[in-house]
Parts: sequence; C-alpha cells; structure tokens
Amino acid sequence: MKTILISGASKGFGRAWAEAFLAKGYKVAATARNIDTLADLKAQYGEAILPLKLDVNNRAESLAVVEKVQQHFGAIDILINNAGYALNGAVEEASEQEARAQFETNFFGTLWLTQAVLPIMRKQQSGHIIQVSSILGITTLPNLGLYNASKFAVEGLTETLSQEVKQFGINVTLVEPNGYFTDIWGNTFNSKPIDAYDGLKKAIAEGHDPDTFGQTSATVPAIIKLVEAENPPLRLFLGKVALPFAKHAYEQKLATWEEWNDVSVAAHG
Repeated sequence: MKTILISGASKGFGRAWAEAFLAKGYKVAATARNIDTLADLKAQYGEAILPLKLDVNNRAESLAVVEKVQQHFGAIDILINNAGYALNGAVEEASEQEARAQFETNFFGTLWLTQAVLPIMRKQQSGHIIQVSSILGITTLPNLGLYNASKFAVEGLTETLSQEVKQFGINVTLVEPNGYFTDIWGNTFNSKPIDAYDGLKKAIAEGHDPDTFGQTSATVPAIIKLVEAENPPLRLFLGKVALPFAKHAYEQKLATWEEWNDVSVAAHG
C-alpha cells in the first residue's frame, strides 16, 4: 500500500483526507504544527500513521521531515501540500510582514516540501505531487489579494513542475477547491483596515451565499479517486461553483485579448 505525506493534517481538508487514507489502508505521514491534534488517529491506527511536527515555513525542518518519512516507511509515493491560510484584506491594507508571511506558508512552504521529495521520487521513478491550490489561483475575489497571489504563484510553479518531472514518472496535480466550510476561514488573518474599503467589504458580506460553500467531507471520494488514478489530471476542481466561475473569468479575459489583439500584434514588430 502506498505511503502518503500530507501537510496541514490537523484540521480541514488535511484532517478529513488523512482519516480517509488511513481507513483505506494507506500509510500516512501526517504533519502539523501541533501533533497533539493527531493523537486520536495515532491511537486508532497505530503504526500506519507517523505524526510529525512541522512548520512548513522552516525549510530545514521540511527537509528533515521528508528524511524521517523516507527512513520510517521506506518510500514516499504521494505528497499532498495542504498547509496554508488566508490573509483577509484589501491589497493596500497588507503590511510587509503580513504579505511575506502569506507567501512563506502558501508558496514557499509548498516549494520546500516539493523540493525535498523530488530526489526520492526521481530515484523511485514514480510519485504523485498534489498541490492544494484554489479557484482563487485561477481567478480572483476582492479583499483576498495576497491569498489570491500566493495561489497564483503555486499554480505557475506547479504547471512548470509537471513539465519538468514527467520524464521521471512523477505525476503532478493542482487541486482547486471553490469555497468550503473549513478552518481556513475561521482562522483567517485580518489586515489593519482602511476606512475607504468599508463599502466594498460590506457589499461582499451582504452578497455572501452559503450555498456557494461546499462540505469538507464531500471531497473525500474525489481525493481518493485522485490518488488512485493511473493517469491523474494536472488540474482538479472541487465543488460545483469552481467551473462556472472559471469559465466566466476566462471568457472575459479572452474577449479583452481579442479586442486588443491588433495592438498586441503591432507591438511584435
């Protein structure tokens, strides 16, 4: 049975998926900032789970965790980069520290674990790297500019990675959920507000539709199907809202590019 390394396993998607993998008989290396949150899974599944403390912002710690997993289980077949959080606020409101911290976790944390497993997977000539992105890595919503940007960065990194590692038998997938009722929103960090954006924020709050948010537990069959697929896709939306949202955004982009195409072509020289 395959070995899965998943970050951010203490809650949300990570917790639901780790439990599902264990129930299916997979070996799971589950990381969290506080591994006490994984004590019940350890008690239930014993040697099938290896809980490991990890702050994905720490590159050295990420490398050490991957080495521990390799030594303990002898292989890493699947990496799921799930750790992340959302910074809430207008672009102008984000402090330097907040902006850098958002990228340290969502982008660099993903990069460090990805780089750490690649030598192992290249040697195995097999593996599957799954990056948990977002529909907000495809198109954007206001008041989440830094979060949007971090997920756009993950998208660009991962699409490039897929082209580079295909030769080694390594598959790569971007999982792009629409909104879900997970802890990421309950633990959202908020920038110091600027009054000029109050009206926009009020409109966003009033336009909130709970039906656009999915249930975390409903993603389990999809993620099991993904890890068991012989030819997994580069991209997988989760939820019913993501595809219509992306279609609308790309129709607008294509229309604008077409409208300005004469200018673009003339600029070629």
